[in-house]
Amino acid sequence: MEAPANPSVVIAVLTYQRPEDLQLALPRLLQQADSATMEATVLVVDNDPQGSARKSVQDLATAKLRYVNETKPGISAARNRALMESSGADLLVFIDDDEVPVENWLNQLLEVQRSTGATAVAGPVLSEYAHEPSEWIKAGEFFTRRRMASGTRLSVAATNNLLLDLATIRKLGLEFDERLGLSGGSDTLFTRQLVKHGAKMVWCDEAVVIDRVPEGRLTTDWVLRRALRSGNSWARVCLELAPGPLQRISARVRLAGLGGVRLVGGGGRYIAGVAVRRISHRAKGMRTVARGLGMLSGAFGYVYSEYRRHPRQ
Repeated sequence: MEAPANPSVVIAVLTYQRPEDLQLALPRLLQQADSATMEATVLVVDNDPQGSARKSVQDLATAKLRYVNETKPGISAARNRALMESSGADLLVFIDDDEVPVENWLNQLLEVQRSTGATAVAGPVLSEYAHEPSEWIKAGEFFTRRRMASGTRLSVAATNNLLLDLATIRKLGLEFDERLGLSGGSDTLFTRQLVKHGAKMVWCDEAVVIDRVPEGRLTTDWVLRRALRSGNSWARVCLELAPGPLQRISARVRLAGLGGVRLVGGGGRYIAGVAVRRISHRAKGMRTVARGLGMLSGAFGYVYSEYRRHPRQ
């Protein structure tokens, strides 16, 4: 396919009641847009019906920055609104509102997409903490994410640092599944569907974003619930990808088995950690148990809604 004469990219930051994070992120994203090798703009998709992010955008008042208010609850609806609002662009880059990019982040993503012709390019997320995590959390490596050589092919990715070639997305008619909007996993399903359709997705290890982890997430309860949600949403995505009733039954059995193995194996590792006084075995064992419980519950239809909102929201 011939490249467009004047290609453009939209940086989409989805936000929900995080004005302080947004005020830190937006100036840095605008700097990325100003130094981009193609025309670039920043789009804020505010998923708060009260429009709490509007003032943060208005305070910056620049032509490179747009604001839209998506009142339908759920991150899937916000992601789909970003797709819709980028209808005139060639590329779309997703980044979270609690992340900030390193220098030349956007151009690194653009260069890898140009050189590989990939439909999607994902990059690493490094964590920066409100305070030093406990030894237990560090030993369990709860915030350790993957790193690999640039150009490595991927089968799945999150939207916390992801570039998409919109021509292919439009051709395939892909959207984010809004049934997963409050439980998570719609980006997992979306990218797995993309690869299933034959699209190329690769890694760009130089395009780093920094995730700012608040104090409320540096607890044993939070990291274990996140592990459970991860297993639960993975199981639900696998069931969604099953092409028919028989395959769906087979997937349930397989996922239940995998979840059970993790429950037993993680429990065994935890017990061994207690016996030999190894904190890493205890922490990683509990992480495996939580993920296994999520997979097992997801196989039987339980939905863990990590992003559920209170009625007043």
